[in-house]
Amino acid sequence: MDKIPSVDLREFLSDDPGKKNKFIKEIGDAYEEIGFVALKGHFLSDQLVKDLYDEIKKFFALPEEVKKKYEIEGIGGQRGYTSFGKEHAKGRKEGDLKEFWHFGQYVEDDPKLKAEYPENVMVAELPRFNEVGKEAYKMLEKTARYVLRALALRLELEENYFDKWIKNGNSILRPIHYPPITREPENAIRAAAHGDINLITLLMGAHGKGLQVQNHNGQWIDAIAEPDELMINVGDMLSRHTNNRLKSTIHQVVNPPRELWGTSRYSIPFFMHPISEMPLNCLENCVDEQHPRLYEDITAGEFLHERLVELGLIKT
Repeated sequence: MDKIPSVDLREFLSDDPGKKNKFIKEIGDAYEEIGFVALKGHFLSDQLVKDLYDEIKKFFALPEEVKKKYEIEGIGGQRGYTSFGKEHAKGRKEGDLKEFWHFGQYVEDDPKLKAEYPENVMVAELPRFNEVGKEAYKMLEKTARYVLRALALRLELEENYFDKWIKNGNSILRPIHYPPITREPENAIRAAAHGDINLITLLMGAHGKGLQVQNHNGQWIDAIAEPDELMINVGDMLSRHTNNRLKSTIHQVVNPPRELWGTSRYSIPFFMHPISEMPLNCLENCVDEQHPRLYEDITAGEFLHERLVELGLIKT
């Protein structure tokens, strides 16, 4: 496959069984073959997208000493600001050429989880920053819920199989700023080749060259979405849970051509995580003689902790 397929969530949400089944087949085929789709018909309005970009650009333009106030020690970067170069891909020492912010879950009806998750960090200098971030978080979470319902049906599970695991899940909305490149990077790119940790990732801002996906022949292909599309990919948790039937695909964000070094890039991924108790054990209907069990049993919380250590965000 040398192009990212495009699907429309409105088909799944329609009352037409034919359209619903078409969507389930198309997204299932794409995730079994390359692990990425471009998705139209999501729940983000054009105005909300514009407002979110406006707010995050204002935040990343704040003076360094102001942003540093919002870098919270001891929580593995789960909320607030993470400064330039601090995160690296698994297996690499060079920090990625980016800074980012984390919005986390807004728990309303589970005191245990509310106590378990860090509080969201409020930015005093930008009165609408947190309000707009919360609205975008909710709309991306809603979109992800329906994508997972379609995938549950593809896997011959109950349609609502994932619902109880993602309600109040440890999901993260991460606005990222890749600043202008001012000198020749030494072995570093904007985001080194990696797979995502979570169930699925919904990415805003893949509208120009930069994001690349590695297909099964080892070739890097450009992943470019239309302005009204989100790029959505399978993460390692879902790949593991489906015994690699749904593919978590390696991807990267490469540095721009030298003539564009002076430009910033912004992208906003939403990492859909379940609650930490979700078992990621290989689903029985994804294991047979041709597809033996590839992974040991593990919970989502245990798996996340392992990976945060590997990424350098939690020190052991």
